[in-house]
Amino acid sequence: MTDESFGFKEIGHTADWALEVSAPDLPGLFRLAAEGMYALTETTLKAHPRVERSIELSAIDEESLLVAFLSELLFLSESEGLGFDRFQITLHGPALQAQIEGAPIAGQKKEIKAVTYHNLQISRTPAGVSVTIVFDV
Repeated sequence: MTDESFGFKEIGHTADWALEVSAPDLPGLFRLAAEGMYALTETTLKAHPRVERSIELSAIDEESLLVAFLSELLFLSESEGLGFDRFQITLHGPALQAQIEGAPIAGQKKEIKAVTYHNLQISRTPAGVSVTIVFDV
């Protein structure tokens, strides 16, 4: 005897945000992706004290490096309560060096749980580079 009330079905889910980013070059793409991520969460920073951090990351490819960079920013937001609004990014293959500047977070209206790899592909265009990043919220 089977019970027809058991089983599975697909249901709608609104736990993701997507952000399209385009820039003239790869360092600009990483900077704009970070700025866009903070804009999605409606993060505001305190005026003082200003803080600086250095980030060095490496990954197997540019997409993984982008996820690692944005994930590091999320980690700093969660663990130290910091947000960033100035970025100097240098890329050498799948390695990143960044000097970032910001301040303690004054407010954040929305939260991002994670940066995903869902359909993540950095594309080259005649004008530069572009990517669509999906965030788990």
